[in-house]
Amino acid sequence: MFKDRADAALQLAQRLRHLEGEHPLVLAIPRGAVPMARLIADALGGELDIVLVHKLGAPGNPEYAIGAVSADGSVAISEQGRALCSKDYIDREVGAQLRILRARYRRYSVVRPPIDPSGRLVIVVDDGVATGATMLAALQALRQREPRRLIAALGVAPPETLRRIEAQADAIACLAAPSPFFAVGQYFADFRQVSDDEVVELLGQGTGHGTTGA
Repeated sequence: MFKDRADAALQLAQRLRHLEGEHPLVLAIPRGAVPMARLIADALGGELDIVLVHKLGAPGNPEYAIGAVSADGSVAISEQGRALCSKDYIDREVGAQLRILRARYRRYSVVRPPIDPSGRLVIVVDDGVATGATMLAALQALRQREPRRLIAALGVAPPETLRRIEAQADAIACLAAPSPFFAVGQYFADFRQVSDDEVVELLGQGTGHGTTGA
């Protein structure tokens, strides 16, 4: 159990300390991972940005991801999602989450222009994942931007999800992989929500921060 996101972030920064001096681009999956990514970027001498992706929730259970959508409209649906949900439901859910993402992009992008991940050492941060749909969508979208190296950094994830992420990332830093796995929030003593105002404030700290709409 982590005390809070800051606790997990400092542990991840220690795990990634060998990257200090490589000026990594640290991308957070908003909103919860943004405070973590801020601490990791500062510890490693890197830059902070965000990657705008959001999970698509199952009918009646929005916390269970059937896939993910990115701000550019790219959609990834799991096999279970296609079996569980009708096309009409998926289309509605994609539309709803895309509206949220694009509203966030408009709000966040006024802070700084986007940072190009091409040719960069990129670390994608999330507090934790269950199905991994959002992290996988982020990695797939970023791979198309041709980073030099792509690393997934996570507080907690189930072992089977880590195996799927390994296929998309060049390396993984994950602090805990419990089995059986419960909800991400159960592994944090303090798992309060992060507001849009906090994200804007964190993005505005330092220089060269922006929003990556991948």
